[in-house]
Amino acid sequence: MNFILHLGLGSFHRAHQAVYIHQLRQQGDLRWAIAGGNLRPDMAETIAALQAQGGRYTLETVTPQGERSYTRIESIQRVIPYQDDLAPLIATGTDPATRIISFTVTEAGYYLDAKNRLDWATFPDLRADLEAVKAGQAGHTIYGGLVSILRARMKAGGGAVTLMNCDNLRHNGERSRGGLLQFIDALGDTALKAWVQEHTRSPNAMVDRITPRPTPDVAERVKAATGWDDKAALMGESFIQWVIEDNFIAGRPEWEKVGVEMVNSVQAHEEAKIRLLNATHSCIAWAGTLAGYLYIHEGTHDAAIRKMAYDYVTDDAIPVLLPCPINLEQYRDVVLDRFGNPAIADTNQRVAMDAFSKIPGMIAPTIRDQLARGGSFDSVALLPALFLAYLQRWHAGQIPYTYQDQAMDPAVAHAICDAADPVAAYAADTTLWGEMAGHPQLVETLRKAFARVQAFVAERARA
Repeated sequence: MNFILHLGLGSFHRAHQAVYIHQLRQQGDLRWAIAGGNLRPDMAETIAALQAQGGRYTLETVTPQGERSYTRIESIQRVIPYQDDLAPLIATGTDPATRIISFTVTEAGYYLDAKNRLDWATFPDLRADLEAVKAGQAGHTIYGGLVSILRARMKAGGGAVTLMNCDNLRHNGERSRGGLLQFIDALGDTALKAWVQEHTRSPNAMVDRITPRPTPDVAERVKAATGWDDKAALMGESFIQWVIEDNFIAGRPEWEKVGVEMVNSVQAHEEAKIRLLNATHSCIAWAGTLAGYLYIHEGTHDAAIRKMAYDYVTDDAIPVLLPCPINLEQYRDVVLDRFGNPAIADTNQRVAMDAFSKIPGMIAPTIRDQLARGGSFDSVALLPALFLAYLQRWHAGQIPYTYQDQAMDPAVAHAICDAADPVAAYAADTTLWGEMAGHPQLVETLRKAFARVQAFVAERARA
């Protein structure tokens, strides 16, 4: 049997990649299975539950019409317990039967700046990981973890392996590979770099399925529907999509038999998804929080917030993506229908996180493209303006939940909010804007957009 070693056994992986392998196995193709574990000591309860259940768990899916169905997923054949030295993960990654190493660590977990360079200055955990690996210890960032695994595989003669990124990162295979090679350069390990370049591939991919954090009521519904007291149950929307560049060095599952699109280039799908879905998702989460909502579907059904999202896509995002083989207007409407599904109960807290990675990755490119073509970007500017208003509430301790952002330096964020001109300070932040930071048209357009956001917030306060 061939294995995919997956790093990051979170909800998205278990509602997405693991489902496709499960479907192949249900068809009788038992040639592939998943072994999975985490690089960090998180999700301990879920990992323990998966171990106790032999890797099995129930996925509840919900249609926009509220129809629920239940599937017991059995593709994770090996749950790897966490150890600080990562010995069990490394052993699995060294095994020649492991043909693919895949990973889901969220956008901020790649530590890349606007020019795709590792941002050593901003991330002390990345610097600490480098020193740990230099000292012969296991790494716990995606790069340190992969180095620990790939070094062992190289020494053991484990053979070629594909490194498959499953995160919402533009050009995710190329960029994570670039970060890995930079990390290896910083180690000074020329032998490993040569081995990685020759014996690995890193296909780009686009992944899509809304998967909220599991809540206790999911397990209650699963038990009522199946009779199983599943401690690792989760839920996701019925929509699912995976587009992968067919660039594998050591074989792959026949994913095309279960609906995965295997393509030469994923770029058109990737851009449409990141700009029309991911950026819109953040827009609704930030605006919804400012309006006092807890859930994404509430903001989606708010006429003013829906118009912000619709106008952003229609006025600014679609024009810079054309020509495109995808019907972008139809894609926009499907996305908004998905976000409006109340049965998903996806929280603004989950979607609002990591803005200091999402703005440069998902929103700034549309502004940059409009600048390059001499166009206006009033509609897309509302998105970062919403986050500035959100950030000011965070600064004042008025966000009703914990905001998480791996790429944000809290001191810098507080300084932006304390500045005499917060809009100018915000527009000058290079983490968010890269080479556009301080551009006069960016400052002017953000200022107008921020005034519109303030009027929106004031109107909600009066309501």
